[in-house]
Amino acid sequence: MNKLLFFFVFFICLIGFSQNDNTNSYQTRVLETAEIELLFSYYDQDGRNAAVTGGEGTEELTDATSSIVVKIPLNPNDILTVDAGISAYSSASTSNVDPFDKNGTRASPFSASSGASQSDALVHFNPSYEHSSGDRNSVYSAQAYVSSEYDYFSIGFGGGYTRLFNEKNTSVSASFQIFLDKWIPQYPVELRNGFNDSGIIGNGVYDPLFTPFNDETRNSYSLSLGFSQILGKRIQGSIFMDVVSQQGLLSTPHQRVYFSDANDFFIEDFQLADNVEQLPESRFKLPIGARLNYYLNDLIILRSYYRFYSDDWGITAHTASLEAPLKLNEKFTFYPNYRYYNQTAADYFYRKETAVSSLDFYTSDFDLSAYTAHQYGMGIRYKDIFTSAKVFTFGLKTIDFRFGKYDRSDGLDSLIFSLGTTFVGD
Repeated sequence: MNKLLFFFVFFICLIGFSQNDNTNSYQTRVLETAEIELLFSYYDQDGRNAAVTGGEGTEELTDATSSIVVKIPLNPNDILTVDAGISAYSSASTSNVDPFDKNGTRASPFSASSGASQSDALVHFNPSYEHSSGDRNSVYSAQAYVSSEYDYFSIGFGGGYTRLFNEKNTSVSASFQIFLDKWIPQYPVELRNGFNDSGIIGNGVYDPLFTPFNDETRNSYSLSLGFSQILGKRIQGSIFMDVVSQQGLLSTPHQRVYFSDANDFFIEDFQLADNVEQLPESRFKLPIGARLNYYLNDLIILRSYYRFYSDDWGITAHTASLEAPLKLNEKFTFYPNYRYYNQTAADYFYRKETAVSSLDFYTSDFDLSAYTAHQYGMGIRYKDIFTSAKVFTFGLKTIDFRFGKYDRSDGLDSLIFSLGTTFVGD
């Protein structure tokens, strides 16, 4: 709470300091009127490599997220934005943190439990502040972030600066973010004190290699650099780089691991954990990428993106995407898109029962395995610059609907639908 209080005092002081800047009352405003964005998305996935059950088991999950983003012009140069929302999910995978609460059905990694970890909600609050110089060639920003769910709490803050040159044809930017997170570990039920071990089947005595984590914090620090250039009447490009460092508990406490050199023990059809995943307490990430947008004609703009990623856990990855917005008329735009992703496996990834107990680090989380993914999507946007439709005193500016289909080479697949609307004040 002391950290939160310190940051919000700092945040308010920044606003007050910037508002003292002398400005011309007749100057064009950065944002003319208040805007409200209402966002909703629905996500559904399935697969058979759940990390909670050691890389084998159902990955069924549904998530519904809604949020509201309010942008308020404080004066001609300053904008305050508040983003708040809630994400409610139901997960067959995480329900198997305790697989033995199934209302009479047999415990299995391929079926869901009805326990407390089956569903949860993540709540977030993200205020940000932006100040533009009188000549509109410099932009300063500051932001805060707070989120909470049943086993994780996060606070964060950051800031940034953007400078425009060459009659605003060139821009450079730098920003930083810091997240100070805290786990509330939910270990697999068989590894907790007081577990009822009756009904265990196996050779010998069930004696898992498990010790609770001492450090339950996770801190993340990132620096982002960007450069953008208008290259001609039809083409604009940008390059960017992020430097990310993480420290603390980078393992997920409820993700099981099974060893090849340990006996197997079951209750009903569910195999008991030999341990939870163990990962290094530090990670360094370096993504570098570029965007290139080309104005083909009055109807079509091509938007391309590429990113290379590398970290010190042994993962390298390539991402490429292409979107081609097609202007149907003055109000409607249709935009198909495609995204390709490929990564190598982390040094610490092992499929179920291939790691040995003498290793220092191991995980069976397929997010850290080698895989290829394809995402196909499309969307349609309605835009009315005259905001002729009204809701109370706010005019409807845009409606944006998107659909995406995601397929991964390890069998994970998902669908996502999203709907966004923007309203502006009079």
